[in-house]
Amino acid sequence: MSFYSSVVRPILFRFDPETIHTFTMNWLSFLNDVPGVRSFCNWHFNVKSNPVLEREVFGLKFPHPVGLAAGLDKDARAFEMLGAMGFAFVEVGTVTPRPQIGNPKPRLFRLVKDKALINRMGFNNNGVESMVKNLKKRHTNVIIGGNIGKNEVTPIEDATRDYVLGFNALYEYVDYFVVNVSCPNQQNLRELQDKEPLTNLLETLCEANAAKPRQKPILLKIAPDLTNEQLDDIVEIVGKTGIAGIIATNTTTKRDGLSYSKEYIESIGNGGLSGAPETKRSTEVIRYVHEKSKGAFPIIGVGGIVTPEDAYEKLQAGASLVQLYTGFIYEGPSLIRKICKYIVAKQEKM
Repeated sequence: MSFYSSVVRPILFRFDPETIHTFTMNWLSFLNDVPGVRSFCNWHFNVKSNPVLEREVFGLKFPHPVGLAAGLDKDARAFEMLGAMGFAFVEVGTVTPRPQIGNPKPRLFRLVKDKALINRMGFNNNGVESMVKNLKKRHTNVIIGGNIGKNEVTPIEDATRDYVLGFNALYEYVDYFVVNVSCPNQQNLRELQDKEPLTNLLETLCEANAAKPRQKPILLKIAPDLTNEQLDDIVEIVGKTGIAGIIATNTTTKRDGLSYSKEYIESIGNGGLSGAPETKRSTEVIRYVHEKSKGAFPIIGVGGIVTPEDAYEKLQAGASLVQLYTGFIYEGPSLIRKICKYIVAKQEKM
């Protein structure tokens, strides 16, 4: 058991999940400006360079395949410290054009026995202008993804406008974009996953991208709850619009296989479930999309990665890269290095 699992996590888990999340982001933001701290973290959490781990995906070179999913660093306040902890890339957001407070609290819940979380945060963030100010302070070469969404008050028929605003504002400051239409915590947002509105949205963003001096990769984040027919549509849409790839998957609205009573889960209420209970379905979606598309585009695999084996299974299923979120909260920074060591060991045995 790591120091994080035996000492740090028990202390953190004594506090309300959102309170400790805010505290952690504030603390990492503060430490980023303390001389020597980032260098120490780079040394302590360093992932040993190895050609087996290196990836070139949608035109970007990654030192290894493990990144951080959106949702932790919502306002791009701690991305450099998170990079110093070992992540090859950090996805910031989801960010909306205007600030919004999100859904009423409490809205983040731990299911410790299942190494899972339920959240209904609702895209709480300080708005894209605040994120740009933070990204302008960037000093390191950690790869940054910008996860963009729409404001809650924006009618669904005007959603494309919000995504274009986010894209244009972040264009100079991120290395790739993620279009988030799959979060279950924004009213009606998942309607944008339907074939016609999704195609129109992505085509508009691709037009905005084509007008820039240099095109940046645009990815689509999809839900694990899509049917095979809907996944077929996603494959078709990616081919038609020419976006760079997809991220599979977001959180799920399902509550299958949990250790807690039905009454307790119902008392928590709505929200997206992440963590170990999502591992299997996320990998199934990756494998299906990869096989259906014949590997025509890259997939970033995320959802229920809490062990090195989980990450490796997603890579074997067709993912080019993987992202952590809930697994990082439960297992700490050492999970990044463990995954990379596991990948190297597996490759050496082949």
